[in-house]
Amino acid sequence: MEYVYAALILNETGEEINEDNVTGVLEAAGVDVEESRVKALVAALEDVDIEEAVETAAAAPAAGAASGGSADAAEADEADEEEDEEEEAAEEAADDDEEDGDGGEGLGELFG
Repeated sequence: MEYVYAALILNETGEEINEDNVTGVLEAAGVDVEESRVKALVAALEDVDIEEAVETAAAAPAAGAASGGSADAAEADEADEEEDEEEEAAEEAADDDEEDGDGGEGLGELFG
């Protein structure tokens, strides 16, 4: 993530996003720089209008909120219910494993 932040900093300050500049920002921040990641980032951003991408990303959450908060709340409630059901199923499976008398084999044994 710090590589993307470095590119955003360079964009904000009007500097060219190239390998030397990205490396300089990362080194100034104390990051152990991987040249391959810097090269990949610079290549990926070559034809990208960062300002437009940031505006698009910022507009997406706002559009979702404007479409109706009650729908979002209903979806959140459904997601909570699904999580509760998944947790109950996991607990039941764990109970079944304990009843089988498998002697505690599995990942739990690896971690004590």
